[in-house]
Amino acid sequence: MDSFNAFLLTLDGYLGSSAWFPFVLLGVGLFFTIYLRFPQFRYFGHAWTVLRGKYEKPDDPGDTSHFQALSTALSGTVGTGNIGGVGLAIYIGGPAALFWMWMTAFLGMATKFVEVTLSHEYRVKADNGTMAGGPMYYMEHGLKMHWLAIFFAVATVICSFGTGNLPQINNIAISVESSFGIRPIITGAVLATLLFLVIVGGIKRIARVAAAIVPTMGTLYVIGALSVIVMNYQNIIPSFISIFSDVFTGSSATGGFLGASFAYAFNRGVNRGLFSNEAGQGSAPIAHASARADEHVSEGMVSLLEPFIDTIIICTITGLVILSSGVWTQKFDNEFQTADLVILEGTYSEQVEADRETLFDYLVNGNDNAVTRFNGTVDVVSGLPDRSDFTVLHARSIAEGVAYFQNGELYTGPVSITNGLPDDSTITLRGKSRIHSAALTTMAFTYGIAGQYGQYIVSLSLVLFAFSTAIAWSYYGDRAIIYLVGFKYVQVYRIVYCMAFFIAAFTDTTIVWNFSAVAIVVMTLPNLFGIMMMRKNMKQHVDNYWKDYD
Repeated sequence: MDSFNAFLLTLDGYLGSSAWFPFVLLGVGLFFTIYLRFPQFRYFGHAWTVLRGKYEKPDDPGDTSHFQALSTALSGTVGTGNIGGVGLAIYIGGPAALFWMWMTAFLGMATKFVEVTLSHEYRVKADNGTMAGGPMYYMEHGLKMHWLAIFFAVATVICSFGTGNLPQINNIAISVESSFGIRPIITGAVLATLLFLVIVGGIKRIARVAAAIVPTMGTLYVIGALSVIVMNYQNIIPSFISIFSDVFTGSSATGGFLGASFAYAFNRGVNRGLFSNEAGQGSAPIAHASARADEHVSEGMVSLLEPFIDTIIICTITGLVILSSGVWTQKFDNEFQTADLVILEGTYSEQVEADRETLFDYLVNGNDNAVTRFNGTVDVVSGLPDRSDFTVLHARSIAEGVAYFQNGELYTGPVSITNGLPDDSTITLRGKSRIHSAALTTMAFTYGIAGQYGQYIVSLSLVLFAFSTAIAWSYYGDRAIIYLVGFKYVQVYRIVYCMAFFIAAFTDTTIVWNFSAVAIVVMTLPNLFGIMMMRKNMKQHVDNYWKDYD
């Protein structure tokens, strides 16, 4: 697993974590923002009118209403990205990462408007009478690039696991275990069964479930989050100041946080913004293709609301909860995951400026020569090591009060360490360090009016958020399977999808997120290329829409 994780990190270094990808993603959004004359502002009010069904006709082709299509798409985007993704972005990039999530959402509103409109235009009626659409159809019939359509469809199947499946149940399992003490394997088994019962009913059942879950989960989560923000009201303004003051400079070290560069904040903010609202990824168009409408642009306008609701509203609330509570700089007792762990030679202290600079160079700048990984044997008695000439780094922080365990019991005996990691995979470490993803948000919710009960709000919200995302992404995946090989393999896909959902409940969190980061970019790039190639077609559609409207 360590080798696989290293492989994923290498791929991500060339793709999502590269210097060029955020500029490509934001560049396409900026181009369409200017090219279509700021649709985020001009069509915002009209989009709400369309969503309410004012222009909807019963005999319009399609399977779902505008609201159901939006709910399905939102259920695919409002997930762990809004809870765990924000926590991960701030954990790595500091407060400024939230600003770049906003920018990704604002420009993404234009991108999503385009990709949904084009996909709705080229949708087709499948053999079972339901609508099938998505970027693969405009790529084949609009661009006449069948090879690109196949590549995108394959990427969609992969990404259905990387975006909508593995990270969702993984975060659910962690949060439920932390709050209720339920083992991940049990959580995975129960929810995988429920997942199959929903997705076997197809888009109409999925749309009904999404339309019921999305408003409920959004309301519950927002109320719980506001209770934390109100309790820490004195930190609201300082939180906003920290977001904007560090945008172009990066964040300085504070507490257990060892700092972040501008590049880190920018890259992580854009990447987590994409994971959260999926603007440009090409996923939401598959859901919107089912909407009843004879005007393709009208459905594109409805989709324009998604990044606004998902990122600018919900992610901002999550970010303020984390920042105002101050948990992003603190250390908490937790079991160390191997992918976040490294043991270094020598002793380092956060109170020593030179040590902080060295660790910053290693963690943020990626300079492996700045430190030396520990190699040797440590004798442990009742969980405690007999030497202190090394430093345990976990979750990008200096770990404290570290104890060694084996099979849940304090360990006694020698621990052989090679290249900074224990050779025996049954040896686990536990102590105080920073935490990230859903665990960070969960901890932040305990700083509100509900106190320790706040964690249950996050757990329940996360279950609803992530489960609804898994439902929506199963639909995206089976539409891609239909495009590639036809209906006969859809049921096989659904079974494999639910099995992976179960297994990911007890898989290393960091590996799951790294796989997700790679899968997202592989799906996004061909879609961004496609909508740029179709830009003139899009502009003509918008002009014709307003002529007909007038």
